[in-house]
Amino acid sequence: MKILLTGGTGLLGTEIAKHLVARGDSIVLLVRNSRTVKDRLAYPATCFEWSHESSVPLEALHGVEAVINLSGEPVADGRWTDKKKRLIRDSRVLGTRQLVQAVSKHAPGIKTFVQGSAIGIYGERGDDLLDADSVNGSGFLAEVVRDWEAEALVLNTTNTRVPIVRTAVVLARHGGALHKMLPIFRANMGGRLGFKGHQWMSWIHINDVVRLFIHALDSERVTGILEGAAPEPVTNKVFTEVLARELDVLENIPVPRFALEVLYGEMANVILESARVVPTRTMANDFKFEYETLESAMKNLLQPLRGSIFEKLSEQWIPKRPDEVWPYFCDAKNLETLTPDFLKFKVKAMSTPEVQEGSLIDYTLSLNGIPFHWRTKIEEWQPDRKFVDTQLSGPYALWHHTHEFIPMAGGTLLRDRVLYRVPFGWLGAMASGWKVHRDVAMIFDFRRKKIAELFGN
Repeated sequence: MKILLTGGTGLLGTEIAKHLVARGDSIVLLVRNSRTVKDRLAYPATCFEWSHESSVPLEALHGVEAVINLSGEPVADGRWTDKKKRLIRDSRVLGTRQLVQAVSKHAPGIKTFVQGSAIGIYGERGDDLLDADSVNGSGFLAEVVRDWEAEALVLNTTNTRVPIVRTAVVLARHGGALHKMLPIFRANMGGRLGFKGHQWMSWIHINDVVRLFIHALDSERVTGILEGAAPEPVTNKVFTEVLARELDVLENIPVPRFALEVLYGEMANVILESARVVPTRTMANDFKFEYETLESAMKNLLQPLRGSIFEKLSEQWIPKRPDEVWPYFCDAKNLETLTPDFLKFKVKAMSTPEVQEGSLIDYTLSLNGIPFHWRTKIEEWQPDRKFVDTQLSGPYALWHHTHEFIPMAGGTLLRDRVLYRVPFGWLGAMASGWKVHRDVAMIFDFRRKKIAELFGN
């Protein structure tokens, strides 16, 4: 199936697109700037430039059978100035209007239009149990979401099916709200919000919300509102306790309302709103959650990070098969090409003639002008598929790097996953962790660009 996707560079859009491409679908992506997007995508896509202020390029609709609309200015990034609020609204409401008009006038073959939405439509509701049949709330965000959904529902008068997924707080390690909370909790500074933390939080694991969107896309009888929230919402107090326990850190003092208002202005009201959403209609449409409880979701997401361990994940799709790419990584000297010059990275010796399981590789490098010797052991070596290298001696307390070569759409999804820990425990993380994380990000940004140059994008 050929699917038109908006919001495909965000956390949710990326994960949905990867799943669709992996099963054989093709993606047409609407983006603001196609030149800056291509080498950052973790999946193949045909890109067209578009903004919510303009009409959808007609060529982007050719052959499209379905639309997944996730476009919208991030709500939780920065304070809500008048300009920011206007962009939050227009990017959703006007953007969806442009899409709907394009589908109505020029793409009668599109049978499904999956609309992203948010539980912000309920506003502040205290302890009330909420689902798809509950009345809308009030406030800026509730009004935006109401108008956002209304634009998509115009298609109900056509032959196009319109499922709408109202998403709760998406829990993921590599983006979204939880990702932003982690640095604060790692520093043992995380606490309840609003002093008592009695407000209800509805949440959903990233894996479940991706599956829900695909369920909405595939199930021909699913239409109308689906609740993108796990079956067991929790109070902020419970959420904070579970997060701290699963990350194995201390819970700090609560954050009072006035402090949130100083930091976030009007957006603080949204942070403190209580929305106790249950997935009544979602489960009635035969969707089964993999993570029904917060404990199971947090355990899955946070267990790799216990003990002051940090993670860097980098994914990139290239139009070469794994067997075409693999030989390049068999030559240890090529690691020098993939490493930025500021590290002065050099391979000095290797215990075997070729890289293989058990190989010991010695490097030298420089961090902040300080020279280091680094010895790595190849712990796992699966040709054309995967290899793992672990630091035996070097600048990190832990460095465990998994390289995966995943066949996808005639090319390869390159996935680099590094688990690392800075020396001297939490003290080291507090003192220098910020710079280490920045340097690791720079290293992988350079690596991604170099790989795009070598193998295309």
